[in-house]
Amino acid sequence: MKISEHVSVLALEANLMMGRGVLNVALITDPVHGATLVDTGTPNLLPTIEAALQQEGLQLSDIRRVIVTHHDLDHIGSLEAVVKATGAEVLTSELEIPYVQEGKRAQKMPPADKVDELMGHLPESVREMVKNMPGVHVKVDRVLQDGEVLDIAGGVRVVFTPGHTVGHLSLYVEQDGVLIAGDSLTSQDGELKGPSAQNTPDMPEAIRSVQKMAQLPAQKVLTYHGGVVEQDAALQLTRVAALIETA
Repeated sequence: MKISEHVSVLALEANLMMGRGVLNVALITDPVHGATLVDTGTPNLLPTIEAALQQEGLQLSDIRRVIVTHHDLDHIGSLEAVVKATGAEVLTSELEIPYVQEGKRAQKMPPADKVDELMGHLPESVREMVKNMPGVHVKVDRVLQDGEVLDIAGGVRVVFTPGHTVGHLSLYVEQDGVLIAGDSLTSQDGELKGPSAQNTPDMPEAIRSVQKMAQLPAQKVLTYHGGVVEQDAALQLTRVAALIETA
């Protein structure tokens, strides 16, 4: 679904920890520099991604780069498969590299011997998957810096938004006024909400990140969990920043 001149949303159905859900993967298109995928969903989603791209009139071969907002499994689960299929370069922040490239166990993932104790509320199949989850070893081709502007789609600004993870980043597509927020924000039925407290280890840092994003003149906000926020997006972002500051 196209939401602006350069940004489309690939709504990917996937198996998540708590059951089936939809992941809203951003696709940034540029007629000169090719397409950019922002995150890749859970493992084994390559056929789903390919089908979603075809609906946008694109092929896997059109993907030139993948920007990783952060290393949670629902964001990098299909990263290796996408890179192998496309030859795309991988871009992320420096603090995410140990988890994306060097196989470090995910920041919020408990040690294998603690999974049953800490995740006993989840089905056994999910716990076994978590215990045996292999590390990710995908080469990072470019380290992104806070505030740099990528020469794609008329300018895409990198906005560091840590809190949900140590190196989480968001993207602001300047020409379109679209903020791609990853998991630094959530939404439901077009209503913008703050980061998920349950899944955010450093809420004070996450709050500072929301306040930082609230300075942007966003016309639309895309959240990975929840989708597109269009109605009064900038006002909603300001409201969320004020509410979580006083919470």
